Amino acid sequence: MSLAEILVLALALAADAFTVGAALGLRFHSARQTFRLAFHFGLFQSLLSLVGAAVGTVLLAEIRQADHWVAFGLLGLLGLRMICAGTSRKPRAVETRDLTRGWSLVGFSLAVSVDALAAGISLPALGAPILPSAIIIGAVTGLATLAAIRMAVPIGNRLGAKIEAVAGFVLIVLAFKILIEHLAPA
Repeated sequence: MSLAEILVLALALAADAFTVGAALGLRFHSARQTFRLAFHFGLFQSLLSLVGAAVGTVLLAEIRQADHWVAFGLLGLLGLRMICAGTSRKPRAVETRDLTRGWSLVGFSLAVSVDALAAGISLPALGAPILPSAIIIGAVTGLATLAAIRMAVPIGNRLGAKIEAVAGFVLIVLAFKILIEHLAPA
């Protein structure tokens, strides 16, 4: 897996954090709140991708003959889930307490990082460097969250869900690229 592919994966995985960051940034955008969200979203994204990679490394010995199918399936399903979430029209509830602190912060950080766990499982199968990939995924997520919060007031919720759907599409394209590369004659 090339650096460009890792960056594309990181951008796609950061879509949830971007969306949640934009939504929270409408109400919680002080410097401290922005830092907490960006730092924790990036940290959790890195850690969960490492956990996923550890699981993937253990499983890789068992599935070496079908690793490209596993990566295709995981990234494809993840992309479909993101498209479904991005095109959902469910209204969002208004919250008055500071959601950038305590268990709310942990809950949001875990929620936006579940995708990184699933994607991390495929990293060993793709031959990606695990630690650098996790660091890139976390850094991109932190920067995407920071950007989302800073842009939240001017753009509002107009693009949030659409960005998640586009990111899902990118993951599906990446899944097909991986499959084609492994199935194409050498």
